[in-house]
Amino acid sequence: MIPIVLVVFLFASAYGCGVPAIQPAVSRVVNGVDAIPHSWPWQVRIQVIMQLHTCGGSLIATNWVLTAAHCINKDLTYRVEVGKQNLKEVEAGSKAIAADKLFVHEKWNPIFVAFGNDVALVKLAEHVTLSDSIRLACIPEPEAILPNNQPCYITGWGRLYSKDMLCCEICFTMDHHGRQGLGCDGIVGGCNGDSGGPLNCRNSLGIWEVHGIASFVSGLGCNYIRKPTVFTRVSAFNGWIDQTISAN
Repeated sequence: MIPIVLVVFLFASAYGCGVPAIQPAVSRVVNGVDAIPHSWPWQVRIQVIMQLHTCGGSLIATNWVLTAAHCINKDLTYRVEVGKQNLKEVEAGSKAIAADKLFVHEKWNPIFVAFGNDVALVKLAEHVTLSDSIRLACIPEPEAILPNNQPCYITGWGRLYSKDMLCCEICFTMDHHGRQGLGCDGIVGGCNGDSGGPLNCRNSLGIWEVHGIASFVSGLGCNYIRKPTVFTRVSAFNGWIDQTISAN
């Protein structure tokens, strides 16, 4: 039997998994800039119904979103917005979809966050239609490890000066935080609104892969100098992702 992650990969390849129709700006600016609209088309917004922005996430299949466990409370009702750039505007091609099922890693413990396993999946109530503004993320090979100092990009709506516009910021991979963690350090770290969102890293073929899920951002604020953001390393959870999708 072909693993679901492989099936997702093969399906996504036909639609340019990890290959945006609109190329992102990848300058080495470290203070964060508004992203070119729809240049990170797998970035989604996760929102508790009737509340403000909650977290980010990555569309990894047409009805599955990858995010952080700390973003999900199974007692709440969520929706996911795809194809978004500006949270204050109704944008052509964007859509809000109800979350059908929530899956938090069984070993996640919000009291002992240092134990890791900060990963979750959201199954959508319907499949999305892929387009130039909505595409699937690629995930890396199992146990893939990035070299130190590789440039990657944090995306999300967490920037203080531009919290309604999707933002992009460069950071550089650094020492790993345990078996499941990945550090990425920029001049400005991630912000709370970035939680659950992707750490985007380009592979040798020029394809973007989501290597990290924003897990820990500094409580000292977005602008705290040299404070790295800690990400859940996606490649440590390929098996869990595959098993969860195949069983549901």
